[in-house]
Amino acid sequence: MSLNCNEIDVILSELSLDGSFIQEIVQPSYDAIALNVYKVNDAKTIFICTAAGACRIHQTWRKVPKNTKPLRFMECLKSHIKGARIESIRQIGKERIIEVKLFKTGKIFVMNSAQTTLGRKGEEQESADERYILYIRLWSNAGNVILCKEDGTIIDSMYRRPAKNEVTGGFFDIEAIKEAAKGKAERVWQVREFAEVADKMRAEDKEPFNRKVDIWYNEYAENLSREALLEQAEKWYNVRRSKMSAALERLNEKYESFLQAERYKHQGDLVMAFGFGSDFSSGYLECEDYESGNTVRLKVDAKKSVQENAGSYYAQYKKALSGQEQLKGDIEMAKKEIAALDAQYSKIKEEKNVLKIEQLLRKNTTPKQQNDKERVGLSYEMDGWLILVGRTATENDELLRHFVKGQDMWLHTRDFAGGYVFIKARKDKTIPLEILLCAGNLAVYHSKARKNGKADLYYTQVKYLRRAKNGPKGLVLPTNEKNLSITLDNSILRKLEIENIDN
Repeated sequence: MSLNCNEIDVILSELSLDGSFIQEIVQPSYDAIALNVYKVNDAKTIFICTAAGACRIHQTWRKVPKNTKPLRFMECLKSHIKGARIESIRQIGKERIIEVKLFKTGKIFVMNSAQTTLGRKGEEQESADERYILYIRLWSNAGNVILCKEDGTIIDSMYRRPAKNEVTGGFFDIEAIKEAAKGKAERVWQVREFAEVADKMRAEDKEPFNRKVDIWYNEYAENLSREALLEQAEKWYNVRRSKMSAALERLNEKYESFLQAERYKHQGDLVMAFGFGSDFSSGYLECEDYESGNTVRLKVDAKKSVQENAGSYYAQYKKALSGQEQLKGDIEMAKKEIAALDAQYSKIKEEKNVLKIEQLLRKNTTPKQQNDKERVGLSYEMDGWLILVGRTATENDELLRHFVKGQDMWLHTRDFAGGYVFIKARKDKTIPLEILLCAGNLAVYHSKARKNGKADLYYTQVKYLRRAKNGPKGLVLPTNEKNLSITLDNSILRKLEIENIDN
């Protein structure tokens, strides 16, 4: 349950943040942000959450973990309001909208280390002072944090909502909200006692209601308590481990079948020994096994010669031998992945900080409103990079038309028919060699070169592809291409499979 308007007033009165300076900003997830503030020997961490059913603001005494990747809104806040002073913070009426007025001085003091440049000591340089307003809307299912200029022009928001004009360059009309609030009949909201946490309070607490709220959301909130998160973790662990165990079992079964390699060689020898002069029209060869003395019945192809039929058994023998070595590595890797999953689950169970548990549980770092529409073909994610694979001409064409852009990378095997592989570009990022090799392995695997185990590829950006005039569907002619030689690496393919086992 989210905080009500009267609870927000109590929270803000206890915090007494006017005159505080924002020292650091941490965004642990897409729906939460923390401000580390300081005022006269008093440091506090103010936690703001916009999650549905849990919208709140309060001081927290728990360490707020950083997200594995810096998030957009956090970087925006850092660039504008880090170091700013809170001039005032108040709730607008009873609307659960908090207005934080911020002032950031433009004065810069150049100290002694810059004397040689300035020619004098400690010069003060002037630039324009900056004022901002941070609006925190704590409405369930419509919560948001919006950074504005003093005139209400939006700089950026935690959730960009074009339908509500809550985007960069939009306007947050707080006056209209105030005017609309005037005609509303006020409901009487009770400030909750949070009796469940009474025994966890301390006599020296200066902000007792803040501490109650912090403890309650950590341990008793329906969706965000540690108990609820651990239930989610158990479900996640059981599903993922079940899939990984099933995959390991299939590998073990395949390995057991490959242990019969010598049997294939022996059967080929029997065909060579007894096949000449025999009638293959029935599709079988009956002969005496010179090792066991029993009569055996071997499957043969009437259209093939004795040597060709024996060769088929020898081919299975070679495949089984090579498969044994590959499968050993795959089985060991699968076991390590399961052990890593077990260790991760143990870490989650031992963690006391609900913010850290939520972060560990998060499947990916893509917010719901940015999820891609359903794609054709296959998709893999590795270290934040998205790789798309088209397996047929139709999928290749569909990916080209609707799912890739000019900066994305395209890979394809030389001299072999096969699917197109694309690496989605990331702003100001160069594709790492590891990701290029992953995509290269997928290109070889989904081509006629798979049997060879290696192939030469060419790769270029999508903007350098030209459709072949009057050519078949999906056919393109590349320019500015580079060459890449790939030998299939089963450990890479296995890693891609494990990393995307839930997709």
